[in-house]
Amino acid sequence: MAADLASRAGMSVDVYERMPTVGRKFLMAGRGGLNLTHSEPLQTFTARYGARAAWLDGIVRTFGPDDVRAWAKGLGVETFVGSSGRVFPTAMKASPLLRAWLRRLGEQGVRLHTEHCWTGWTDDGALKVVDANGVEQRVTADAVLLALGGASWPRLGSRADWVPLLEARGVKVVPFRPSNCGLNISWSHVFADRFAGAAIHGGAWSFGGRVVRGEATATRYGLEGGAIYGLSQSVRDAVARDGRAELRVDLRPEMSVDTLAQKLGRQRGGDSVSNFLRKAIRLDPVSINLLREAHGSSLEMSPRALAERIKAVSLGVTGVQSLERAISSAGGISVDALDDALMLNALPGVFVAGEMIDWEAPTGGYLLQACFATGVLAAQGILARHGAGREKG
Repeated sequence: MAADLASRAGMSVDVYERMPTVGRKFLMAGRGGLNLTHSEPLQTFTARYGARAAWLDGIVRTFGPDDVRAWAKGLGVETFVGSSGRVFPTAMKASPLLRAWLRRLGEQGVRLHTEHCWTGWTDDGALKVVDANGVEQRVTADAVLLALGGASWPRLGSRADWVPLLEARGVKVVPFRPSNCGLNISWSHVFADRFAGAAIHGGAWSFGGRVVRGEATATRYGLEGGAIYGLSQSVRDAVARDGRAELRVDLRPEMSVDTLAQKLGRQRGGDSVSNFLRKAIRLDPVSINLLREAHGSSLEMSPRALAERIKAVSLGVTGVQSLERAISSAGGISVDALDDALMLNALPGVFVAGEMIDWEAPTGGYLLQACFATGVLAAQGILARHGAGREKG
């Protein structure tokens, strides 16, 4: 995004990419349809960034959801708003958008150097870049933008090996932590063997006063899925603080306790408990066995007591999945280390953007939106510092 803006303004731009091809994490994001941004009001939108909401508010407003849609349209890619308010390309793929983007960068004179890894600075301040053959090159530039990613999905290039390079130059970096990640739960062997991979539909998941409705998936290690990711940040922090957290799920959020108790008060006949729960309130096998995991194998209790337990299944979370398995990461360069244009205070002329900065966001278009916006702001900072229309590196 920064290269696009800077090259359109007349700057000479080189992009050094450590991987054999560019945009690998962008393509990974597109596996689920490429959720580019979200259509909700900006005040609600920017509040999704939690502790960094105030800091990101002005940045996102500089290049917001409407700008993202206009940018995609300028590349020949139409978008639409889904039923959840999320914004997707009509083709539901990342590759056509990436191809069009790279084509435009080429037309604007941007030079891409793949399999080139930045390894720091020379004694006289030039960039050290190592190519695929292990040959170190010396690169000089009037302005540098580092967009090196966070620490999730390292196999796609985000390895956070840049941290010691910047810390050695006096840049404060907050330790990385997994974000939008699965939660570890000590299932019984029976549950893990039988239900790993099973979807849990229609639940209302809650933690710390926040409720997220949506689907989750049982895994051998615990739980994952959109509803789980929506709570994973606060659960992660609670586990780090207390060693454990209690996640709750209401398996029938559309029914009150009274309604459930009334349905459960009917004659069971010769049905087993499982068959009765399936027929009376349409609980599927995985939900029934979640109840057993939380409350014991026997569910023989009064209708009201059982209804209350169905509305508040408590699951003990012992940890979260690692950075390698997380969708995104928290941590990175402290916002206090940056000026208003995302230039490093300790390194004049060096700008940063994207997930290498200390912010995090839920899934739903917020991650890509902030990456796009920080790229735009950093490019604007470079143009303001060095002037548009001149041949700059």
